[in-house]
Amino acid sequence: MERATGFRNQRLVVVPRPLVREALARPVTRRLLVTDAGVFPVAEAHGRYRPEGAQETIVILCVAGTGWVETQGARFDVGKGTAVVLPGGTGEAHAYGASRDDPWTIWWCHVRGSDAAELVAESGVRPDRPVIPLVAVDRLTAMLDEIISALEQDQSPARLVATAGMAWKLLATLAVDRRVPGQGTPLQQAMKFLEDRVDGTVRLSDLAALVGVSSSQLSKIFREATGGGVLAHHTALKMARARLLLDTTDLTVAAVGREVGVADQFYFSRQFRRLHGISPRAYRAERKG
Repeated sequence: MERATGFRNQRLVVVPRPLVREALARPVTRRLLVTDAGVFPVAEAHGRYRPEGAQETIVILCVAGTGWVETQGARFDVGKGTAVVLPGGTGEAHAYGASRDDPWTIWWCHVRGSDAAELVAESGVRPDRPVIPLVAVDRLTAMLDEIISALEQDQSPARLVATAGMAWKLLATLAVDRRVPGQGTPLQQAMKFLEDRVDGTVRLSDLAALVGVSSSQLSKIFREATGGGVLAHHTALKMARARLLLDTTDLTVAAVGREVGVADQFYFSRQFRRLHGISPRAYRAERKG
C-alpha cells in the first residue's frame, strides 16, 4: 500500500491553509509562497496520486534511490541527482512514488504564486519533460533545508516572506542547472569525477589534467557555476553524503566520516560543523522522532 507520509526520520511542514490564503493576498508572498516542504529519507512505499493535479507547483529533489513520475499518460524514471517539477493549477492528473527495490530519498516543496509559472518555464519543464538532471544537488538540498528549518520555527508573515525568497532562489537555480554544464564539458566531467569519488581525495592539478584544462581555468569555471572552488565543491559533496548517512543509517559518526573519505573523526566533525553550524551528533539528534 502506498503512503503519503510517516517515514522514519522524516521532516514535514505544512502551512495552515487559512495562512496560505492570507499570504496570497499580501505583497511579495502573492508572487511566490512555500505552502509545504519536507524531506523523506528512504521513503519505502511512498506514493501520491492526484486525479486533478494540484494548485501548488511541486518540486521534488531525488538525492538517493529511485522513483517514478507519471503525467499526461507518460511515465518517467527518476534517479539520484534529478529533480521533478510538476506545474500547479493545470488540472492535469499526476502521480509519483518511490521504486520498490530502491526507494528514493527526496527533499521537496510545494509553492504557489504569480511568479511560479515563469520560474518553472525557465527550468525547461514541459509536459513531456518533468524530470531535470541536476549539476550539484547538495546546493539545492541546502536551500530546502533552510526553507524547512525556517518554517519549523513559525509561519508568521515575515517568515513566509523569507522562505519565498529562498524558494525563488531554488527555482532560479534549477533553471541555471538546466543550462550548465553541458554533457561532456570539462565542468561536467570534473563534477562527475568528484561525485564518484566522494569517499576519496582529489588534487586540483590531477583533476584539471584529467579533463584537459589548466588548474586556473578549472577553478574559474567552477566558481562561475557553483560560486566556490573545486575543493569546496568536493567538501560540499562529502558533507551532503554525510547528511544522508546520518539521516538514513545507524553508522557511528566516525564510520560516517570514513565513508566520505575523512578518517580523522575530529576533523570530520569540524568540517561538518563549519558547514552546518552544529555537530554531526546534534544534526542526527535534531532529525529523530
